[in-house]
Amino acid sequence: MLKSSTCIAVALTALIATSAAAEGELNLYSSRHYDTDERLYSDFEEATGITINRIEGKADELIARMEAEGANSPADILLTVDTSRLARAKNAGILQAIDSVVLEDRIPANLQDEDNQWYGFSQRARIIFFDKADVATPPASYLDLAKPEYKGLICIRSSSNTYNQTLLASIITNHGAEAAKTWAEGVVANMARDPQGGDTDQLRGIVSGECEIAVSNSYYFARALRKDVKGLSADIDMIGIQFPAQDAEGAHMNLSGAGVAAHAPNKENAVKFLEYLASEQAQVYFSNGNDEFPAVEGVALADNVASLGEFKADEVNLSEVAKNIPEAQKIFNEVGWK
Repeated sequence: MLKSSTCIAVALTALIATSAAAEGELNLYSSRHYDTDERLYSDFEEATGITINRIEGKADELIARMEAEGANSPADILLTVDTSRLARAKNAGILQAIDSVVLEDRIPANLQDEDNQWYGFSQRARIIFFDKADVATPPASYLDLAKPEYKGLICIRSSSNTYNQTLLASIITNHGAEAAKTWAEGVVANMARDPQGGDTDQLRGIVSGECEIAVSNSYYFARALRKDVKGLSADIDMIGIQFPAQDAEGAHMNLSGAGVAAHAPNKENAVKFLEYLASEQAQVYFSNGNDEFPAVEGVALADNVASLGEFKADEVNLSEVAKNIPEAQKIFNEVGWK
């Protein structure tokens, strides 16, 4: 499996390029960094006889790489996390539309690109967490995070974080740009500290007492229920869960998704891989292996994920949300969200 080694990545690119048109192969560019994904790939290879060649890296680097490679790119699939990056890949012209009855039938319409260039295969709810001992009335919605009563209590990631960019874009879509800007201003005023670290660090902030309210994706919390996460699992019982906007649009869902590369040399195999990701087997894996919510409705959840509780998810069309990501970044800049 390739990690971040430039030398190994370059060597594999050369290897792929020499055999890109060979039958029985799939060239996967992935920014999913989970070791547990090995099961996804090995199960697909065993079921189909198709060999997966992988290059792994950060999403923006892979997108830039595919742009630079152009028509000579060996990539068949881009697999990445968050709607903002899927939209960025589409806008960069490195994906292509595909026609798949399987994907149209199994993936909910709001989790698909309107032009069939990308599909969501797993989800993470963006949840409000709180210190159960100190917060008697947690924010009931994302908009409530901006209320003056929560001044100095909130830990949340930076404006450069794709999860937050997509969350703000969804608020623009659901409530309008003016309300979104007012919200962002209020959250900045209510921060307990300057944005720092990842989602797990926001949860650790509650444990350490740096903040009493945090915003994080569900799977970081669910992972700490399944295995030991330093600075979090031992004291996780002190943290309460508030699924936002249950009387309104529902909890915002971040996607992990994929699309077929614009110049895919193995397009047929690429479509097979996407259809495999929508299969019952793969969808169960996303929950059991990586603490996510499946994209396909009715798929059983892992026990730790199910323990988070039932909730209403925002069913806003994520293609529409993606269009508001540039406006979201503009608002972040205007309100001084670091």
